[in-house]
Amino acid sequence: MAARTLPAFRRQLLDPVAGPTRIGAGALGGKASGLVALHEDVIHSLPPAATAEFVIDVPRLVVVATDVFTSFIHDNGLADAEWSELSDRRIAGICQQAHLPPICLGDLRSLTETVHQPLAVRSSSLLEDALAHPFAGVYATKMIPNRRLDPDYRFGQLDSALKFVFASTFFAGARSYREAVGVADHPEAMAVVVQEVIGRRHGARFYPDISGVARSWNPYPMGRSRPEDGVVNLALGLGKQIVDGGLSWTYAPNRPQAPPPAAGPQDLLRNSQTTFWAVNMGPPPLPDPLREEEHLVQADLTAAEEDGVLPLLVSTFDGETGRLRPGVQGQGPRLLDFSPLLQHRLLPLNDVVRAVLAAAEAAAGQAVELEFAVTLAEGAPPRLGLLQMRPMAVAEGDVEVSEADLAAPDLLLASEHVLGNGTRDDLRDVVYLRPDVFDARHTPRIAAELETLNRGLVAAGRPYLLLGFGRWGSSDPWLGVPVTWPQIGGARVIVEATLPGLEPELSQGSHFFHNLIGLRILYLSVPHRGPRRIAWERLDRLPAIDDTGLVRHVRLDRPLSVRVDGRRGRGVVTYHDA
Repeated sequence: MAARTLPAFRRQLLDPVAGPTRIGAGALGGKASGLVALHEDVIHSLPPAATAEFVIDVPRLVVVATDVFTSFIHDNGLADAEWSELSDRRIAGICQQAHLPPICLGDLRSLTETVHQPLAVRSSSLLEDALAHPFAGVYATKMIPNRRLDPDYRFGQLDSALKFVFASTFFAGARSYREAVGVADHPEAMAVVVQEVIGRRHGARFYPDISGVARSWNPYPMGRSRPEDGVVNLALGLGKQIVDGGLSWTYAPNRPQAPPPAAGPQDLLRNSQTTFWAVNMGPPPLPDPLREEEHLVQADLTAAEEDGVLPLLVSTFDGETGRLRPGVQGQGPRLLDFSPLLQHRLLPLNDVVRAVLAAAEAAAGQAVELEFAVTLAEGAPPRLGLLQMRPMAVAEGDVEVSEADLAAPDLLLASEHVLGNGTRDDLRDVVYLRPDVFDARHTPRIAAELETLNRGLVAAGRPYLLLGFGRWGSSDPWLGVPVTWPQIGGARVIVEATLPGLEPELSQGSHFFHNLIGLRILYLSVPHRGPRRIAWERLDRLPAIDDTGLVRHVRLDRPLSVRVDGRRGRGVVTYHDA
C-alpha cells in the first residue's frame, strides 16, 4: 500500500467535512494508512445508485504519528529497558507512569474538550505497514467511554489508553510474534489511531446495531459459491465479537439468502450469537491498565431486545411450526440471522457491502478485507462506517490434490476444507491435543501449555504442525482453544478437528483468521462426522518429546509431506514410516 500523508490536526475532529488528520510528523503505520486509503480512494468511487440509501463514511479520526511514540520512549528513558525481563503488567505500569511528549498534549486535550462520545484508541504499527506480515490483533486496542463532564477526567482516560497501546509494543506476545515471523531485528514504532466509535447509546451501553467483516476472496466457499465471490460475517454490537473469533452470521454476498450449513433451525440457534459487546457508559470500573476490555461490557440478546435494536436483525423460532419467522414475532427464541435485511431486503445492506467491497478491491489492486459498523437509527438514514482495510493473500500456483490422494496410503490426515495453497516438506515436529482427554473446560490451560511448547520450538528453529479441536484462536473457550498468535507462532501447518459437542462453524472473521492468510499458513479442517479421519493411533505410537497430559509433542524420523490445493479445497498430510 502506497505511503500516505495527512494534514496536521487543527482541532476540528467534529467538523463533518474534516477528513483524517495527524498529530506529529512521523509515519502513520499500517492501520491508519488503510483508513486514509478508504477515505481518499474508496468512498468517492462508490456508485451512487448502489449506495444511495446509506450514509457511507470513515468515522472521524486523528492519527498520533510514530514520532510521538519515539519521543515517548526517549524522553522517559525507556529506550534501553530490558522488556524481556518484565511481565506485561509491569510493562504496562511503567508506561502508565511515564509522560506523553509535550508536543502532543495540547491537541490531545482539545479532543477531550470537544468530543463527548466513545473513542477507539487503536494500534497502527510501522511494521505492519512496511513488511508482508499482518500483525492483526498482535498489538492493543482500547475503547474509552469519554462521557464524563469533566474534561480532565476524559483526558486522563485518553492518556491512559494511548500509553496502553504504546506498552503493547513490548508485551511478551508481541515480542514472540515478531520473533516467530522473523522480524525481531527490525525497528518497530507505533502510531495510534484515535477514532469515534460508531454506534448509539442505550442507557449504560453504547454499540452499533451491526458490525461486519467482509472479504473479497473466500478460501472456504460454501455451496455453489466460488472463492472470488467473497464472504461476509455479521454480528450485533462491537466488532470484537467477530475479530475475537466469537459466533457470528456467515454468508456469501452473491447468495445472501442461503443460510450456513446446518441440520435445521434448532441447529442454527445452537450455533448463533447470544451475547454482544458494548462500551460501558455506566459507572466506571476499577482501573485495570492491562485489560483491553476495561471499559467494555457484555450483554445478552434480552438486553438488545429491550434496547429495541432486534427487529431488523433477527428471526423468531416458532415452536409450533418448527420454522423461523422474520423479525421479532411472539416469544420464541431469537436467531441473529439478519433475515429482514438479507432475505427480505428491508434495507439493501448486502448491495452496499458488495459495492464497497468491489470499490476497495479496485483501489487496492488485490483482494481485500474490510471491517465496518452500521447504525440503524429511526428517523435517520442508515450509516455504514468503514473501520479498516487490509490486503489479502490469495492462493497462487497450482498444487493438485486429487480424489485418489484423499484416500492414499500413509495418510496422517486428509481434508476437504482447507485454507492456503502450497506444500511443505520440512516439518518433523507435531504438537497435538490428546483426543482421549480433551475437555473444553481445560482450553485456557491448554493455551498456556502450548505457549511453553511453542517458545521452545521457535527458539530451536523447528517449525511444526499443530493439531487440535474447535476454533483455534477463539476468545470463547467453549468454541476452541483461546490461543493468541504469539502462543503458537511457530506452527506452519494448523489442523482444526471437531468432536461430538464441539462442532463450531469455521471462523472467517477473526484476527486469527487474517493472520493465517497473511502468513500463508496451511490450514486444514477435519470434521469428525466427515468421510476423512485423523490417524491418531499413528501419532500415539510415536515416543513423546513432551506430554503434559493434555498436549503431546512428538518428533518424526523423516519430514511430513503436506500438500494443500487451495483451488479445489483439498489437502493431505502424509507420513511414511521409516
